Amino acid sequence: MSKKNISRQRRAKKTRSKVSLGDYHRLTVFRSSKHIYAQVMLSNGSEVITSASTTEVSVKEKNNGNIQAASKVGKLVAERALEKGINEVAFDRSGYKFHGRVKALAEAAREAGLKFW
Repeated sequence: MSKKNISRQRRAKKTRSKVSLGDYHRLTVFRSSKHIYAQVMLSNGSEVITSASTTEVSVKEKNNGNIQAASKVGKLVAERALEKGINEVAFDRSGYKFHGRVKALAEAAREAGLKFW
């Protein structure tokens, strides 16, 4: 494994240990070079409540790995979470730095009505 991936996993472990102490649902993000995925799950990670990604037909575009696509996914996952009655979540960025696509997803989710803990 590369040093970059090891560092990301270390940061993710640190974040998840803090998130699991609170009693909030967790909004997790995974990004690849071509797509971005987001899901809302229980704080311990045992059950996925709702999810959204750029692989879905309603979101899919010519370029799914850009900031516009990430903001669409953030808005969609927030709308689905609000339908299920989830208003507050803890943002788990999976060790990724908070800029670019991850930041766009988080800001779109906030604008759609999700509150971050």
